[in-house]
Amino acid sequence: MSPLPILGISMGDPFGNGPEISVKALSDPAVYERCRPLIVGDVSCMEYAARAAKAASGIEVGINPVRAVSEGKFQPGTIDVYDLGLIAPADIPGDPAAPAPFGLGATKLGGEAAFQYVKTVIELAMAGEVDATITNAISKEAINLAGHHYSGHTEIYADFTHTSKYTMMLAHEDLRVVHVSTHVSLRQACDLVKKQRVLDVIRIADAGCRAIGIAHPKIGVAGLNPHCGENGMFGTEEIEEIQPAIDAALAEGINIPEKKPTPPDTVFSKALGGWYDIVVVMYHDQGHIPLKVKGFVYNKAEGHWDAVAGVNVTLGLPIIRASVDHGTGYGHAGNGRANALSLLNAMDYGIRMALAKHANP
Repeated sequence: MSPLPILGISMGDPFGNGPEISVKALSDPAVYERCRPLIVGDVSCMEYAARAAKAASGIEVGINPVRAVSEGKFQPGTIDVYDLGLIAPADIPGDPAAPAPFGLGATKLGGEAAFQYVKTVIELAMAGEVDATITNAISKEAINLAGHHYSGHTEIYADFTHTSKYTMMLAHEDLRVVHVSTHVSLRQACDLVKKQRVLDVIRIADAGCRAIGIAHPKIGVAGLNPHCGENGMFGTEEIEEIQPAIDAALAEGINIPEKKPTPPDTVFSKALGGWYDIVVVMYHDQGHIPLKVKGFVYNKAEGHWDAVAGVNVTLGLPIIRASVDHGTGYGHAGNGRANALSLLNAMDYGIRMALAKHANP
């Protein structure tokens, strides 16, 4: 039997919820039955988070600092941390003996550390030392304060893996979306709906589904305008850009059941009904809103989130990257109440993709 895949998990912003979420996710012994997880971050933050989790939930885990992947124990009850030594205990606010919210928000120090965690985990994957990478949340503001001018994880990965054709996939259970554009203004997003980009994303969506074990993917393609432009009355992008891309994809044998763009106000209901395995969306919020309506569940009566679920996967890269689909949670970080479900979901995707890649190199 092949060894379990090694997951390199970047810790996220050191003053956000990533350390605590990592502790909670890796405190589950069942995780170690499916993979060998390695946190890439700082031991100081992970030890603080372990104390917070113990105080809030009674979770008890040990932290094992390592300087090489080969030093990992990969045993339940011990979290292996590839320690970059960027955050000193004195940099963490609050009494280290009594965990309290960090309360720092976006900082230059946190942004620099978070960026280095991501860069390191990419390097480990490119060198073949880890089988998949999983990312906790970073702050775009913080990494820019540190002088790294990226709009998010996706762009960092594309740069350091030298990838030009890529896209973001969001997934929750059987609802999956991929984006023609993401972190740009809505005005610019409309201008980016061009035949070649739409076709590239359709191709990536098809390959992405196959990478997670869907042998014959069914792809829906959302329109840009209300009612898909109503034959040009409300916009012509569907006629001039999206339909030609669909026609080219169909000619390549890609399965787009409707053979035309689907109105955005019905495409997700159809996806939930099993019409598609994945939906190509034209811009950021067109895909993010339905995924988060489905995956984020707030308990109004008790005043907390029952679920913060969903996975962000970057498709088209030479390495595997899956991520949590939520922010840094600065306002709650360090209080022991963070929800680890999204990280566990991301790890599940990373494991599935790593095993599929091993089976079909």
